[in-house]
Amino acid sequence: MGIPAELELLKHTDTVNELLARYGVKFSIYKNNEFKEQLFPFDAIPRVIGAEEFAGLERGLKQRAQALNEFLKDIYGEKRIISDGIIPEDFVFLSKGYMAECDGVQPPKGIHNHISGIDLVKGKDDTWYILEDNLRVPSGASYPLIAREICRICCPETFRDIRIDDNRNYVQLLKKTMDYVNCGGLSVVLTPGRYNSAYFEHSYLTEKTGAKLVSGQDLMVEDNHVYYKNYNGTRERVGAIYRRISDEYLDPMNFYGDSLIGVPHVYDAFRAGNVAVLNAVGNGVADDKGIYYFVPKMIRYYLGEEPILRNAPTYLPFYEEDRKYCDAHFDELVWKDVSEAGGYGVVFASKMTEDQKKDFKALLAKDPRRFIAQDVIDFQDLDILDKNGKRVPRKADLRAFVLLGEEPMVWHSGLTRFTTDPDSFIVNSSQGGGFKDTWVLSR
Repeated sequence: MGIPAELELLKHTDTVNELLARYGVKFSIYKNNEFKEQLFPFDAIPRVIGAEEFAGLERGLKQRAQALNEFLKDIYGEKRIISDGIIPEDFVFLSKGYMAECDGVQPPKGIHNHISGIDLVKGKDDTWYILEDNLRVPSGASYPLIAREICRICCPETFRDIRIDDNRNYVQLLKKTMDYVNCGGLSVVLTPGRYNSAYFEHSYLTEKTGAKLVSGQDLMVEDNHVYYKNYNGTRERVGAIYRRISDEYLDPMNFYGDSLIGVPHVYDAFRAGNVAVLNAVGNGVADDKGIYYFVPKMIRYYLGEEPILRNAPTYLPFYEEDRKYCDAHFDELVWKDVSEAGGYGVVFASKMTEDQKKDFKALLAKDPRRFIAQDVIDFQDLDILDKNGKRVPRKADLRAFVLLGEEPMVWHSGLTRFTTDPDSFIVNSSQGGGFKDTWVLSR
């Protein structure tokens, strides 16, 4: 489904990007002790998804997020999925994302993945494929939010004449989710600070939801309750923490002891049921690309349903049958390190030298649990405007957002990322990609 080439909005691309830069919509990278801020380039040609097509996506996304939540409840609880032989215990307990400290601990209302960022691509066969699940600290919702806001200012007639779902309700969905699990007190957004790659998003969502933006130094724990310290010396009870820092840095008394950005004993307050942490600690086990292989089985096991959305065809060299297939089709596959993210650890076998293949196969034989292999999906190109204003096709994915509160909720929008490199399939912002708005048609 396309949009007319003469769409008035396209004339405002430069103005929109200038305003995004002025508002600080940037992607920050801190690497090798060097901090760099770079623009997250916006392309005004939106991804357009029809109402009926999105309704199918919505059903599948809700199903997947619910099954993953059941998995997290189970894996830190009774572990039935292991004892029933659905998932080998090695794939759980050897995962870098599994946290033994969380065993036996269940979050308020039994919700682990309050916000799920699920990445999909649409194949040239018109089938949507799930590429990966992001259940730890998924980011990206703020970018289409503010881009749509600025586009409305620059070109209001576009949004008057085209019937698309309003995406401004994401903040209401997020607030509703935080309020549902709040244990009594303030809702806060815990940020590691301005040097984080998504700091713009932390501050933007804080403002829009009416929460408080805090650092670790702003919070304290006493008698297993969390408090926000006001500048005037008073303090207020905190009931929900939307944390934007990773598990290991959250609490130096329970996890990484040298963390300077966490809150001492906050996990004790969480374990006592006195504060909700969004997303819950330990979700990384469900992000593991090795666990991804088993999500269709989770859906059947926990929900008794057939998966609505498909995984990309995936192989685990951990299994002998899959290993034989991978050996026979090595050059046709894309290999992924199960613990990497952001487009890192992805290797296309067809682009390896013979020496690289030899080294990789030796590494694979030594640690088959570390990698998955997937068929290379020839996913659809979307048009973007290049630097000369010319339409050119580029690979693009979609990060959809599912929120679990009293009921599962799918945001009728999403972050469409695209590569600026015509020869690349890697769309991540950390590797030079840009983003688009995602329009879901109202009818």
